Parts: sequence; C-alpha cells; structure tokens
Amino acid sequence: MGKNITKPKLLQFFCILCIGILCNASVFAQKSDSLNYFSRSKKTPKPTTIKPNLPSYRPLFDGFTFLPYNNVLATKGGAQKSEKNLTFIKVSPSTVDDQITVVYKLERESNISIKIMDLLGNEVATLATERSGSGEQTKTFSIANRLSSGIYFVRIVAGAETSVKRISVL
Repeated sequence: MGKNITKPKLLQFFCILCIGILCNASVFAQKSDSLNYFSRSKKTPKPTTIKPNLPSYRPLFDGFTFLPYNNVLATKGGAQKSEKNLTFIKVSPSTVDDQITVVYKLERESNISIKIMDLLGNEVATLATERSGSGEQTKTFSIANRLSSGIYFVRIVAGAETSVKRISVL
C-alpha cells in the first residue's frame, strides 16, 4: 500500500516550513553581539600601545611671530644639532613701498628660494629661485605694482632650512 500524500497535506507542510524559516531569519539578521541568548562577558584583547620618542608639539606660529625652524636631527645616540646653513637674515625696510632688500648669509653653497606669502600662507610672488654661493648675499627686488597694500611674509628657503620675516606693503 503506497503512501499517497495529498495536496492539502503537502501545502500544509510547505507552509509550516516557510513560517519556520521566516521566524528564524530575523535571528540571523541580527549582529552576533546583540543577541541576548547568551550573556557572557567577552574578553577583549588589550590593544598594544606604541610609545614613540617624539618631542612635544610646538606650533610654528605663536600669535605674534613665527618661531625659527628647529634643525635637531634624531639619531641612535639621541638628539644631535645639525650645522645651520642659513644664519643671518635681514629684510629692509619693514614697511615697503617700492623696493625690498634682502640680506642673508649662507655657510655653504645651496639652492635658495625667496618668496612673498600672504597672511594665509599662499604664495603671492616669487622673487628669486637660484643657486647661491656661500657668504653674505644682498638682493634688491622691485615690488612696485606686484602687491596690494597689507601685511605679507618674506620666506627664504635655503636647502632644508626656512626663515620667515614680516613686511608691510604701503
């Protein structure tokens, strides 16, 4: 005697199977940490901390003047002061109308860049980009009709060293 499964019983079995699957689908959709069936505290590994040997933060602008470039090099034996290349800078006059004179001293021959920056640090004009010899150098630049009146900064870069001086343009 063969088993005869009728359509209503097959339909009933299929409906129960679908309801069971749909009821359990919400459990699988949740995150594993949001289930409250097992409330065991999980041990989380302690994150490893790396303690670098860094100097404390010192901003380049203290509100009134720019601080000089810090040329301390880190070595295995500790901090070692490197030899400065750019040692003397004078920008005259401080209130500029027509011409500006920049005096600087280099300890060794290097590439030099003299630029005028606005208060936001944007480059307004490039006065010189050249290779300059060692010793005291004097450069005179005409800035008539190049800058509107206001406060600017003359940035001199010699190799990896930077120096900034403030000027006012009338």
